[in-house]
Amino acid sequence: MRQSLLFTKTRKEAPADEVSKNAELLIRAGYVHKEMAGVYSYLPLGLSVLSKIENIIREEMNAIGGQELLLSALHPKENWVATGRWDGLDVLFKLKDAADHDYALGATHEEIITPLVQDYISSYRDLPFSTYQIQNKFRAELRAKSGILRGREFIMKDLYSFHRDQADLDRFYDIATEAYKRIFERVGIGDRTFFTYASGGTFSKYSHEFQTLTDAGEDIIYVNKEKGIAVNEEVLEEETLNNLGVKRDDLEAIKAAEVGNIFKLGTKYSGAFNLTYKDENGDAQPVIMGCYGIGLGRLMGVVVESLADEKGIVWPEAIAPYKVHLVGLNSDDSEVKDFTDGIYLSLKERGVEVLYDDRDLRAGEKFADSDLIGIPYRVVVSKRSKEEGKFEVVTRATGETRMLTEEELYGDFDSDENT
Repeated sequence: MRQSLLFTKTRKEAPADEVSKNAELLIRAGYVHKEMAGVYSYLPLGLSVLSKIENIIREEMNAIGGQELLLSALHPKENWVATGRWDGLDVLFKLKDAADHDYALGATHEEIITPLVQDYISSYRDLPFSTYQIQNKFRAELRAKSGILRGREFIMKDLYSFHRDQADLDRFYDIATEAYKRIFERVGIGDRTFFTYASGGTFSKYSHEFQTLTDAGEDIIYVNKEKGIAVNEEVLEEETLNNLGVKRDDLEAIKAAEVGNIFKLGTKYSGAFNLTYKDENGDAQPVIMGCYGIGLGRLMGVVVESLADEKGIVWPEAIAPYKVHLVGLNSDDSEVKDFTDGIYLSLKERGVEVLYDDRDLRAGEKFADSDLIGIPYRVVVSKRSKEEGKFEVVTRATGETRMLTEEELYGDFDSDENT
């Protein structure tokens, strides 16, 4: 992609009412556009990052047997009345049509998936299975001030699993836990994301969150880094610590942001909709359920909050919009410009994702924009490169600078993952 053709531009300042680092940087770098508090549009660069996160999540959900579907975003009132959440969920967006019928915008999808699968479950032979979707959710958050970490409209992956008994749910729950750990490793925050014990609410004794250490976090978690576990502040009780085999003095209080959560729902929703199956004796038994959520935009925002530095965003390779930011200098010299164009085309032919800064700007402006945008590798092509056959390659995350020949440059970025 030639940067001169990218319709978005970098900005020196973010909107005055934006206080979160993730939104400030993403807006300034041209990844998102703020429509109102808690609502953002994803621009080409931002959509590329979001799509890569989505693909990683999809791969891991498919690998554990999840079947992807897409559920309706507009929900009938009666489904929410059945579960007691029409009046019980204070963030639910409600609306009426011209005929005075009541609807809700999907804040979550237990009220849709549970009655839906009634049509497909009759026998124990139909279990277990799991389904998931990646879709926009809507919640009337009163304090939408954390950028894309907490929005009124956001994209979520929600997987629901269906089982004949608690033992089978427990088995799948552990499988899903490991899939979540792989997701956070792959997006570049595995080393700072902890499997965290939290209150199970009305569902079970515990639920589990995946919390990433960051000063922008809304939660306080108590971490034992040696064991790789954490406890949310709300369940920091002696019984919990004893069950985990840790002492309060072994835990460190740290701010963190939730990037995923998983629940053993039991029969809360299957009971509300009379979702049952026939066992081997022909007797009706309640279906046991679990749910597993990840907010894609929230995850993207947490990556920015966790890894950004004073110069701008720092994307891990797996989710960066491009792998290489090719910065062309001395573009007023037609021979150098043609040479740089050739490097760009050669990288593209090798399957390397490249953003090519071919704009007529000063070197300092280009380098500042490159740091702000946060692509993993910056390759500088200048008159000196043409004359000496050397290219400056800067690794964004570490600042390491290397001088490579053209052959070394292609060898460095020409790999199976780029083809």
